[in-house]
Amino acid sequence: MLHVVLIEPEIPQNTGNIARTCLAAGARLHLVEPLGFSTDAAALRRAGMDYWERCDVRQWPSFEALRSAADPEAGVYFLTTKTSRRYWDATFSDGDYLVFGRETRGLPESLLADEKARLLTVPMRADSRSLNLATSVGIVLYEACRQLRLPT
Repeated sequence: MLHVVLIEPEIPQNTGNIARTCLAAGARLHLVEPLGFSTDAAALRRAGMDYWERCDVRQWPSFEALRSAADPEAGVYFLTTKTSRRYWDATFSDGDYLVFGRETRGLPESLLADEKARLLTVPMRADSRSLNLATSVGIVLYEACRQLRLPT
């Protein structure tokens, strides 16, 4: 199983789209607090996320808490615009974690500095705006699925 991690996601619609993509790919979604929205039943209904109960979603108080609970042998990749290493140059393995940051600010600089060897990017033209978070997750998650021949 692949893992998608959203650190401090801000926009419920993006998270809903990502949860739906994870459901289709058979991936687990990890949400790292604080969240910019509520995940209570009423809020999910209002957002039209009738599929949420079928998704494998875990919520964490911090990235450190998630990391300490994760398999230490699993690969952890951090997606950012601040590297030149393209996501398709990575060799993904079952159990890997794909970590994405907030919609408005990306991953924290301190995390990027500590994880330089594990940074990946979705390449874009220099004169373009960044891709939507849900789009980026879908691109990278399905490349990992392609490499692993998932979902089966």
